[in-house]
Amino acid sequence: MATNVAKNQTFTWQGIDKRGQKAGGEVTGVNLALAKAQLRKQGINPTKVRKKKVSLFGQRKKKITPGDIALFTRQMATMMKAGVPLVQSFDIVADGIDNVTLKELIGAIKLDVASGTNFASALRKHPRHFDDLFCNLVDSGEQSGALETMLDRLATYKEKSETLKKKIKKAMTYPIAVIVVAVIVTGILLVKVVPTFEELFQDFGADLPAFTQMVIGISNILQQWWLVFVVGIIAFIFIFREAKLRSKRVSAIVDRLVLRIPVTGNILENSIYARFSRTLSTTFAAGVPLVDALTSTAGAAANYIYTNAIINVREDVATGQQLHFSMRNTNVFPNMLIQMTAIGEESGALDEMLDKAAEFYEEEVDNAVDNLTALMEPMIMAVLGVLIGGLIIAMYLPIFKMGSVV
Repeated sequence: MATNVAKNQTFTWQGIDKRGQKAGGEVTGVNLALAKAQLRKQGINPTKVRKKKVSLFGQRKKKITPGDIALFTRQMATMMKAGVPLVQSFDIVADGIDNVTLKELIGAIKLDVASGTNFASALRKHPRHFDDLFCNLVDSGEQSGALETMLDRLATYKEKSETLKKKIKKAMTYPIAVIVVAVIVTGILLVKVVPTFEELFQDFGADLPAFTQMVIGISNILQQWWLVFVVGIIAFIFIFREAKLRSKRVSAIVDRLVLRIPVTGNILENSIYARFSRTLSTTFAAGVPLVDALTSTAGAAANYIYTNAIINVREDVATGQQLHFSMRNTNVFPNMLIQMTAIGEESGALDEMLDKAAEFYEEEVDNAVDNLTALMEPMIMAVLGVLIGGLIIAMYLPIFKMGSVV
């Protein structure tokens, strides 16, 4: 038996809030009456509520990126440090943002906070944008009465994390993009250009060089089976992604192989050390117990090998072992990071030493990315030269051979 479920609609509203000030925003509800009732429940006296207009092709909204969340956190930290009340800070921050989707998110959080929900609980309603680490640190800041300080630390953490991600993407995107373009161009030459030369060579009535015959053979295979190759590549990518997500064994193998790639593997390792140090420093400085801080840090590692290593460290620390000793037992952390952790534990300044370690490894990543970019340019040119130049030579070899005979 089918049941009709009423869909939520979006309404824009204007009204008077609890402080007697004019306010406005958006609210969702099954109908107009329920939307007004929801607003009154939040202490708002609505004066105008209308159904939000939707364009003919639907409303296109910008996605909320981690960079947007970092910006939101930094602006909230600035407002709080300036002594602006929390609810009023949401209004000021939202006014300066162009992303409509982010504005709606801030409006929803503001309504929850204005109705009596604490900030951390309001954030937990949006897990796509605020992970457990973010929410736990905000909760810690609210409970300790130092929310502005915690937001400042969170903003710094998010900004540093996003900067690190951009550097990694910069290192990976450029060579991959060029290689993909080179493969596509080579495929087009083999399918469209080589057959023209093949027809010309058939009139020669002479044996073709082995290299030319090999290229023509590859061209014939691609002409007949190009659709199979394209579907096969797409299927392989899909199966590979699913296997990596669903199988721990596949994930472990892939993550281990990725770290062994020359040059880029070293960049990825340094980025993991930077994330580990930055996350642990931020959570520990916020007063989170070390065992709980290591739980959050394991989730931020983004590599199966290091995630398992950090979980093992957490279990050792929970039994009373020192952090640096547990890290050494995993055999995956560098000696420098272990030594800086040991100094931090002995001096009682673990968060400061980890912060310095994070800065060091972030700088290492930055330098390595710059060096990789400079190194990749001549290598990519060489690869393109071999692929495209090889095809040209293969096609012109018979012509040169005929010229020498004449």
